[in-house]
Amino acid sequence: MNLYLAAQDPTLADFGKDPWWLVLGKILFAFVVAVAATLLGVWFERRVVGRMAVRPGPNQAGPFGLLQTLADGVKLAFKEDILPRKADKVVYFFAPVISVVCAVTALSVIPFGPMVSIFGHRTPLQVTDVSVAVLVVLAFSSLAVYGIVLGGWASGSTYPLLGGLRSAAQLVSYEVTMGLSVVAVFMTAGTMSTSGIVAAQGDGTRLSIGGFDLAAPGWYAILLLPSFIMFFIAIVGETNRAPFDLPEAESELVAGFQTEYSSLKFALFMLSEYVAMVTMSAFTVTLFLGGWHAPWPITIWSGANEGWWPMLWFFGKVILLVFVFVWLRGTLPRLRYDQFMRFGWKVLLPLNLVWIMVLAGLRSIEDWQARDRLLVTAVGAGVLLLVTLFWPSRKKELKQSPQEQADSRPYGSFPLPPMDLQVPPSPRTKRVLAEREPANVVAGPDSREV
Repeated sequence: MNLYLAAQDPTLADFGKDPWWLVLGKILFAFVVAVAATLLGVWFERRVVGRMAVRPGPNQAGPFGLLQTLADGVKLAFKEDILPRKADKVVYFFAPVISVVCAVTALSVIPFGPMVSIFGHRTPLQVTDVSVAVLVVLAFSSLAVYGIVLGGWASGSTYPLLGGLRSAAQLVSYEVTMGLSVVAVFMTAGTMSTSGIVAAQGDGTRLSIGGFDLAAPGWYAILLLPSFIMFFIAIVGETNRAPFDLPEAESELVAGFQTEYSSLKFALFMLSEYVAMVTMSAFTVTLFLGGWHAPWPITIWSGANEGWWPMLWFFGKVILLVFVFVWLRGTLPRLRYDQFMRFGWKVLLPLNLVWIMVLAGLRSIEDWQARDRLLVTAVGAGVLLLVTLFWPSRKKELKQSPQEQADSRPYGSFPLPPMDLQVPPSPRTKRVLAEREPANVVAGPDSREV
């Protein structure tokens, strides 16, 4: 393999020219990344959570316990494959396959690096790219939930069905927020191509403030910080990861949508979860963290973004985001379902809409003079501050006493225990005590001792 350094951002014109064996090699590489992400992801999560809980984690099978996940996979493969009696056999079989295929296919439009030379062929380190590549990732992310919903329905059991319905509700709630967060990236980069978005973040941004030109970072995680925060929260909910793992809440649904699955089918669901986590981390790196471009201060080195080095920076960023996923699991408790839905519809969605309006306003005044831009920005910030300060707060409900709450209950409700927590003795207990008490009979005048 010729390691020819080619410092060039790929464009849409660079795709579709590879020979068949190179395309097959790229597809195989993406599949290997997905499988390795599962094997190493499970080990990584158990080690990190173990470290947070002050325990060793897997450390027996292989060096540092690296072979523990492989041993678990072999064990799953040899376990008995149980088919529930009331299951829909065809749908029950294909449900985990749908989740895995969608999660792996989304990696095909993720750029792993710039243009390189492989056996004399100049090619981008990306399987393919289209003008709407971001929508392709969003589409496969939406289709992956069908595997969970169908798996829960086809099991013919109550708890898996409830888990599948929860997953569908999560998708509807957080797909809207995730899509609106990506809109900000479209407006700034001017393209929906993943390679184009990475190229747009390659150079620093010039900001003109008060007549002075200032150099700003090119990463959208800094320029579009609200979008980045809301997008990351949305993908945590989209991938059913803690603290949003409500479709598989073991304390409520035994194991959720995968309760009736065993052996390799259960392993496929686990594979899809970790591949989806890595895919969404790679998608976040592409949209907000500069893709394969090296972070500062590595960029001081002139060859940091040339050849095969960018692949190292890309996977380093992905591992960092996966660590954040694991960190959330080890620190935050699971939310209640109503809290989760309220957070998506009443907090994230309104904030996203307001941020899109603000960003659109800033983009529309870019061609104005510096003084006018500063004046309009100051007026808008002042109006926003006044609205925030004088926004009517929710009226506090009058707190009723326990007796008032008991009196306001509708007729026919279940009886309440005493408010003072003093349980009266049973009437039967009174009768027993009365029967055992000796009779106190007053002797009459005619009585005499015998």
